[in-house]
Amino acid sequence: MTPYHIALTMIPRLGNRGIRKLAEILPRVEEVFGQPHSQLVEIFGKHADIIGAIEGRTTLAAAEKAARELEGKGIKALFFTDDAFPQRMNRPGCDDCPALLYMLGECDLNPAHSVAVVGTRKATPYGLTTTSRLVEELAGEKTMIVSGLAYGIDTSAHTAALACGLPTVGVLGHGLDRIYPPENRDLASRMAATGGALVTEYPLGTAIDRKNFPARNRIIAAMSDATLVVEAAEHGGALITANMALGYSREVFAVPGNIDAPYSIGCNTLITNNKATLVRNAGDIYYQMGWGKYKDGLPNAGKQQEMFAEMSPDEKRLADLLVLHREMTLDEMANLSGMPMQKTAALVFSMETRMIIQCLPGRIYKLV
Repeated sequence: MTPYHIALTMIPRLGNRGIRKLAEILPRVEEVFGQPHSQLVEIFGKHADIIGAIEGRTTLAAAEKAARELEGKGIKALFFTDDAFPQRMNRPGCDDCPALLYMLGECDLNPAHSVAVVGTRKATPYGLTTTSRLVEELAGEKTMIVSGLAYGIDTSAHTAALACGLPTVGVLGHGLDRIYPPENRDLASRMAATGGALVTEYPLGTAIDRKNFPARNRIIAAMSDATLVVEAAEHGGALITANMALGYSREVFAVPGNIDAPYSIGCNTLITNNKATLVRNAGDIYYQMGWGKYKDGLPNAGKQQEMFAEMSPDEKRLADLLVLHREMTLDEMANLSGMPMQKTAALVFSMETRMIIQCLPGRIYKLV
């Protein structure tokens, strides 16, 4: 990474999409600032402000100063073409993601598994305990935990990750020369010093501004294979992150909660609307993502293998869930399979009449 990469982010109105497209035209970013006027006009058309910023080289001078300051603070600038840049953010459909990130720490941002854990700042004891437990269970696959360093669920996720030796990344909505909330300064320092990192798209000196936090949520979603929502109100940052994850074609998981609790409304709504898979333990995430022992499918043997051979693909999906969870309600099967309730009920009825599954008291089902 060179000051030229930083300079591109300082050019007014160029934006992240513009930078990414420009890098396709001129892969050697240094060449941008050496192009003749006619070539710049051909590339940028009537955008005189962009051309003027490049030809005036004022942004390049500012970028050189910024690069020296970053080096002095041990902060790396990662351009989207760098190997160390989180490559999940370069997948199709992510062209609104930052073209450059600032990082403090030595974390590998391209691990085998990455999960964003988000939720309300006003977390309940149930939410905090559940967050810690789920993060600890994700340690079995050495999963990177990504969150926003906010109060509540975010803090619980980062703290639990540190406790069980998982790398954890805090995505900030301001420059790396400050920490918000200030109460998390020690937590942030420990993250950056123990294999985790703090990252942001905002340069040093960027103040804490509420309008930046919804934008930083797209980084949380795009850096992760899946987003887990533990507690969330009807509206808020956690649901913004979940919807952004869906827009990036990532999996979304949600922990169900009390139907009368205000900070369970968001999670319950995501599950009800089939936007999120219901989660009771990390096994639900492993299964849905095909991680760990589920990488090559569920282990089946004997009679179950014979039964599975006679099933349709959708029936096998339900049977796989029953192998994993042993006993499930109809609602749970519908939520975890991602199939509509009416279709799930019809499949269950057919499997029950063929004596593949059995209905227990309380309308709970298990494999025969």
